[in-house]
Amino acid sequence: MIVHTPAVVLRTIPYGDSSLISNCFTFEKGKVGLIIKGARSKRSPKVAQFQPLSFIEIIYYDKPNRNLQVLSKVSFKESWPHIQNSLKAVTFCLSIMEMTDRTLGENDPHSGLFNILVDVLRSFNDGEFDPNILFWFYECALLSHLGFRPDLDCREMPGISFPDPYEGEHSGEILLQLMNGRIDQLPVNHVSPTDNRVISNYLQKQLFYHFDDLVRLRSLDIARQILAD
Repeated sequence: MIVHTPAVVLRTIPYGDSSLISNCFTFEKGKVGLIIKGARSKRSPKVAQFQPLSFIEIIYYDKPNRNLQVLSKVSFKESWPHIQNSLKAVTFCLSIMEMTDRTLGENDPHSGLFNILVDVLRSFNDGEFDPNILFWFYECALLSHLGFRPDLDCREMPGISFPDPYEGEHSGEILLQLMNGRIDQLPVNHVSPTDNRVISNYLQKQLFYHFDDLVRLRSLDIARQILAD
């Protein structure tokens, strides 16, 4: 079966002498592992196309019995050059890539989450929203679309107590706005240092509880440090 779909590159590693292996979040098929043959040859543009954060259009041959699908064609769909101008934006976006890679199952489509990811990366590039708000918005979307939408009134789950999401002056209100899933309705409230701490800690607890792999994610630790500044 030939699949033609937009995709966001999550992670890429070298393979053999001249190839790459890349995990991509696709609109049609969810997370897909691809082998890109000959990508590291001097004449190939594919190394640039398969950098994390790249928004590309791909065609590949889908064989269900394979762990890695073979890429046929690729082209850039949209570029976000301004993300690189901000260390904070780069850090948050790379953390988002790793979170997505660690939490999505193979070939499990989440078209709604895919669209939100593209909107979030585009907004980081355009600089139209507070980076903290965008990062939290994606964390809320990831939890919600994977079946773990937070209930702010539920403080206890087996083996854990969640921090009070209403501890800050506006933290509960901001979290509710973040969870509505509309990037065009992101909160414009002033985020106080207390609100910042409460929201960050609350979402971190939620993510770590539902996704064990995120506990060891170094990029997420760095993102948290930046959020705390």
